[in-house]
Amino acid sequence: MTTIKDTAEKWEVRATETPFVGAKTSVRTDEVVMPDGSVARRDYQVHPGSVAVLALDDQDRVLLLKQYRHPVGMKLWEIPAGLLDVPGENPLHAAQRELYEEAHVKAEDWRVLADVYTTPGGCSEAVRIFLARGLSEADGARFEVEDEEADMEFARVPLGELVRGVLAGELHNNCLVVGVLSLSAALAGDGVDALRAADAEWPARPFDA
Repeated sequence: MTTIKDTAEKWEVRATETPFVGAKTSVRTDEVVMPDGSVARRDYQVHPGSVAVLALDDQDRVLLLKQYRHPVGMKLWEIPAGLLDVPGENPLHAAQRELYEEAHVKAEDWRVLADVYTTPGGCSEAVRIFLARGLSEADGARFEVEDEEADMEFARVPLGELVRGVLAGELHNNCLVVGVLSLSAALAGDGVDALRAADAEWPARPFDA
């Protein structure tokens, strides 16, 4: 019987170059040896990785923010998320930072909902999506936002309403979609206590303790 589990593998790269380097990501071109011995050119975005937080309050509402996303020309409802800016950073610490900076909220209970590659055919981005519960207002002054974040809207929406919106094609942000459906599946299955611990191993983005 085949075990349905992703496995690590590295095919031979004959040559590589980086034709574009941006502020946060870059584009790499590799010449990859195929199984039949031929060589194919593969262009992809190199990404440091991200974290996202599905923050659930005591009324089973999910904390959302609405933000303009220029590449797709839309304002999307999303869950708090951000880049893993520091190499080797513990993703839990990054998630706690993002929840504070974007929503001025802290959480007492953290679990891992899902680990995903957002666009594995063209980008190396790996995202860890956390479930955060036991929410309360964060201490201190609010983080000063800028650019697109200065125009954000906020809402708290019941989980069931978000599931309906996802299936109706009304919500499109990948972290929101994966997070909402993962939590819904967890609640219908073994419950959130069966989810992985917040410090669970993450081979896609190894981190320090």
